[in-house]
Amino acid sequence: MPIEIVCKIKFAEEDAKPKEKEAGDEQSLLGAAHGAAAPRDLATFASTSTLHGLGRACGPGPHGLRRTLWALALLTSMAAFLYQAAGLARGYLTRPHLVAMDPAAPAPVAGFPAVTLCNINRFRHSALSDADIFHLANLTGLPPKDRDGHRAAGLRYPEPDMVDILNRTGHQLADMLKSCNFSGHHCSASNFSVVYTRYGKCYTFNADPRSSLPSRAGGMGSGLEIMLDIQQEEYLPIWRETNETSFEAGIRVQIHSQEEPPYIHQLGFGVSPGFQTFVSCQEQRLTYLPQPWGNCRAESELREPELQGYSAYSVSACRLRCEKEAVLQRCHCRMVHMPGNETICPPNIYIECADHTLDSLGGGSEGPCFCPTPCNLTRYGKEISMVRIPNRGSARYLARKYNRNETYIRENFLVLDVFFEALTSEAMEQRAAYGLSALLGDLGGQMGLFIGASILTLLEILDYIYEVSWDRLKRVWRRPKTPLRTSTGGISTLGLQELKEQPCLPRTDYTHGLGAPLELSLSLLPNHHHPHGPAGGLFEDFAC
Repeated sequence: MPIEIVCKIKFAEEDAKPKEKEAGDEQSLLGAAHGAAAPRDLATFASTSTLHGLGRACGPGPHGLRRTLWALALLTSMAAFLYQAAGLARGYLTRPHLVAMDPAAPAPVAGFPAVTLCNINRFRHSALSDADIFHLANLTGLPPKDRDGHRAAGLRYPEPDMVDILNRTGHQLADMLKSCNFSGHHCSASNFSVVYTRYGKCYTFNADPRSSLPSRAGGMGSGLEIMLDIQQEEYLPIWRETNETSFEAGIRVQIHSQEEPPYIHQLGFGVSPGFQTFVSCQEQRLTYLPQPWGNCRAESELREPELQGYSAYSVSACRLRCEKEAVLQRCHCRMVHMPGNETICPPNIYIECADHTLDSLGGGSEGPCFCPTPCNLTRYGKEISMVRIPNRGSARYLARKYNRNETYIRENFLVLDVFFEALTSEAMEQRAAYGLSALLGDLGGQMGLFIGASILTLLEILDYIYEVSWDRLKRVWRRPKTPLRTSTGGISTLGLQELKEQPCLPRTDYTHGLGAPLELSLSLLPNHHHPHGPAGGLFEDFAC
C-alpha cells in the first residue's frame, strides 16, 4: 500500500535572525563594491560645512539648550541676510544712474555748427500772383480774387506747384542779407544753402558735414556775424486768422549739427529787429545709457533702412519721417519740407489735411511719433543776450547807406552774432550708479557678515542637495529585490522507498550545516483519499 511521508523542518527563531544579519551584511558589502556609498546624513554634512554655525546647530551630539540657542542664532542671521539681500536686489532693479560732466581740454580748432534761419513771414506779398492768392487762400487767409476784384467763381487757374510758389514768393536771402562775416572773412548768400521747413524757404550756413568750417578762436568776432533786413513791408496783411497767421516780426534761428535736419518751428529761437543778438555757444557731447537704465537708441539697433535724405539718425529726422508717414496715410501726399519722392500736397490740402494731421500728432513718449534719443548726441548750449540797435548816429549812417529812412532801419534791421564761448566742449555721460559688480560686492559683504558664507559655501550646499536627491532617485528607479525570508518551517515529502532507506526516528535534534538545530517529528496522519492518486489507492501520511 503506497504511503506518503511529510517531513516538517523547523529552525529556531533566535538562530534565524543572526543569519539574516549576516546575509544583509554580505549584501551591503557587495553593494558597496558595485555601487556608490550611501549619502551623508545632515549631521555629517553640517559638521564639515563651511557655513558658520551650521555644525553647532545641526551637527552630531546631544540635543540641549546650547544647540537650540545656536539654531536660533543661525536662523536670525539667515533672516537678516535675506532681508538685506532683498533690499540690495530692489535697489539694483531700479537701475539708478548718474550724470558725469567732464570738461574737455581746449582744442586748437573746433567745428562750427550749422546755423539755420527763417523769416517768420512765409510769403512776400508783392511776389504773390493772382493765381497764388487764389490757391493760397486757405493758407494765407487772403480773399480769393484778383487785383481787379473778380471773385473765385469766375477765376480759372492751372494746378499750382507748391515748390515753385515757395521759391518765388519766399524771402530771398540775397535781398535780406546786408552784411556777413565769418571769423573775420567776408561771406555772402552763396555760403548758405536752401532748406524747406514749416516756415517755408529757409537758409542754412555751414550745412555740408563734409566741408564743415572750423572756428579757430572763441569769443565775439570769431564766429558768424550777419546783418539782416526782415522786409516787414512784404509781410502779408491779415484778412482773417488761420492756423498759419503770424503776428510776430523777425526771424527764427536754430543752431544744430550738420547731421541733424532743422526742426526750427519747435527748436528754434526768435531774433527781433532793432536788436543785436549775441549767441554764445558751447559744444556738448552727450552719452546716454540704453535699456534697462535709459531709453536711448543704441547704434546696434540702427539696422533699419536709412532715413531718406539724412545720413544719420536724429530725433528731428525721426520726427520728420513719422510726420510724413502720417500725412501720406491721411492725405496721400507729403508737404514740401518732408523728405521723399512722393507727390507734394497742393496748397488747399495744406490746411484742410496736412496741418491738421501734424497738429494731432503727439511728441511724448506715448504718442505715435515717439522718437528715442540717440545714445550719442552732439548739441550746442546757448546763452543769448541782446542790445538795441541802431543808435542815433548809426541810424542816419545806415539810412544813407541802404537808401532807407531811420524808422525803416529800426523796424527791419537786426544783427545776429553766433560764436563759441571757448574752444572747449563738455562731455556729459550717463553712468550706471549701481551695477552688477557693486551688487555682488554688497551681497558678498552681507553674506560674510551674517552667515560667514561664500560662493563655495553655496556650492557645498548644492552639492549635498544633489547627492541626497540623486540617491533617492536611484532608489525609485532601481527597486531592490525582495530579500529571501529565512524559513521557519517547511514541508518535505518522502516516498515510501526513501522512508525504508532512512529509518524514521521518533524525535531527534540535529544540527544544520550552518549550525542551526532542526527538529524532526514523525506522526501518523489521518487517511486521505487523494484525487490525484491511483484509483482506489489508499495513502497513509506520516509527518517527520
